[in-house]
Amino acid sequence: AQAAEESGLRAFLGSGMIDLFDENKRKTEIEATKKFIDHVKNMNNPRITPVLTPHSIYTASKECLVWVKEYSEKTNLLIHIHLSETKKEVDDCIKQHGKRPVEYLEEIGFLGSNVLIAHGIWLDDNEIALLKKHNVTIVYNPASNMKLASGVLPYEKLTKAGVRVCLGTDGSASNNNLDMFEEMKLATLLQKSTDCNPTVLPAKECFETATLNGAKSLGLNCGAIKEGMLADLLLIDLNNTKLNPNYNLVSNLVYSATGDCVDTTICNGKILMHNKIVKGEEEILKKIKEISLKLHHNDN
Repeated sequence: AQAAEESGLRAFLGSGMIDLFDENKRKTEIEATKKFIDHVKNMNNPRITPVLTPHSIYTASKECLVWVKEYSEKTNLLIHIHLSETKKEVDDCIKQHGKRPVEYLEEIGFLGSNVLIAHGIWLDDNEIALLKKHNVTIVYNPASNMKLASGVLPYEKLTKAGVRVCLGTDGSASNNNLDMFEEMKLATLLQKSTDCNPTVLPAKECFETATLNGAKSLGLNCGAIKEGMLADLLLIDLNNTKLNPNYNLVSNLVYSATGDCVDTTICNGKILMHNKIVKGEEEILKKIKEISLKLHHNDN
């Protein structure tokens, strides 16, 4: 939260809740979550929003999940959870609860329009219908899904059913570069390759998945350049060789661009990076190298 405040970025942050089905640990996690939420609210920074983040159904107990849902209704906060990422997770859920993951969450009253599910790969038709019924958002993380060999999001089934899908990267451990331009390309190519259909997830739709859909899922008035919307913008260097020739800008952004095509970053109307230079970046990189070398030396 401090880093987001100092850097000028917009952030939705949560204290990951993992109680491992232990009552004492659950109490500790709940108190830590409450403390974090209060801390962020007391910062009184409109760019930084607290989120409830139970990790998953296999690391957070039913009691923890029920508390999260009830607390979200009191505080009007979003909920982020990893779900149906692997086949094993689904098989274990059926074995333990007699239901698939989405069905289990509906049974305990967890699902709602404030819920964002990361992954959502191993879904059947009934689960997709339940997600639509409760207006749940799915966050598609193609790079992570491929790196971990988790499977492929059923994008066509989800969107045809009316479920909103937005684009994410997952964490550095399973991505590794968090480049949303690269993520767009991987997102559309993975769907085309899996379905053997070159028309699945076309460039314009993929671009909106990465921009407008993400904004909607977070309740942000942005994702398009219009009067009255938040001034969260990237300025792209159209002279970059990756964007030439420029017959179709959106297609270029999805299939050709990478993060180094960004010249300027603006958040909330404030310029954070210009001419690819972020103030203080050299000092940060130097410190990162010092810390990583120290950690590596200690490991050995």
